[in-house]
Amino acid sequence: MKKIREISELSDGELVELIIDIWHRSVVHYGLWFAEVIHQLGMDKALDILEQVREKSIPLQIERIIKTFGAQENPLVKLSRERLLSLLNASAANWLANDGIWFQTVEFKEDMNDAKRCNDTCWTRFSPLEARAIKRFLGLPSSPGLEGLKEALKFRIYACINVQSIVDEGPGSFVFQMNNCRVQSARKKRGLSDYPCKSAGLVEYRTFAETIDRRIRCECIACPPDEHPSEWFCAWRFSLEKED
Repeated sequence: MKKIREISELSDGELVELIIDIWHRSVVHYGLWFAEVIHQLGMDKALDILEQVREKSIPLQIERIIKTFGAQENPLVKLSRERLLSLLNASAANWLANDGIWFQTVEFKEDMNDAKRCNDTCWTRFSPLEARAIKRFLGLPSSPGLEGLKEALKFRIYACINVQSIVDEGPGSFVFQMNNCRVQSARKKRGLSDYPCKSAGLVEYRTFAETIDRRIRCECIACPPDEHPSEWFCAWRFSLEKED
């Protein structure tokens, strides 16, 4: 088990490994979106939507990566640490952009209900996949307990683009807070109400925790459309189930 507590503690080589792994997670997430749109809307509509997504997504990603590299075209391993961290953040932002583009394209072509159904089902597949990828990256044992989950939460793609915190409640539980959510903060700046993400969050956090350790249970403290304090957008309590 690697003794890693923060992304800032990674070596340059480990940063390269994490960047590539996040690219892989992003590609798989992209594929899961396509598969679910096929399931919900059929192949013909899914292919139409895929083309629209591709037209929006690929130029956006290329532009972001080019800006990160500047005029430098050396391999990743030759990049400075600062460049590696910038590329890591850009990759995470591309993942979130892909997610939003899929959602909005389905929403505008069909309706909000179809987009939410696709989104929620996608999380049932992506969240366990990401948990397993992180578990492998950190070298966590099969049942790492709450401490293992704490580490894993710091290496989700969201951890690169959002602000989150952990509040210990004792040896048997802790509370995870999403203090600044990029999506919700953007809506707030535009004068929009919170996006009601609770239905996705319920499966997202539960399946992530259970994949890290099957004994861990997840309880939603609050998540939009629930009321929440200004200090966080959503909060989740994780506890370790006692075995007989």
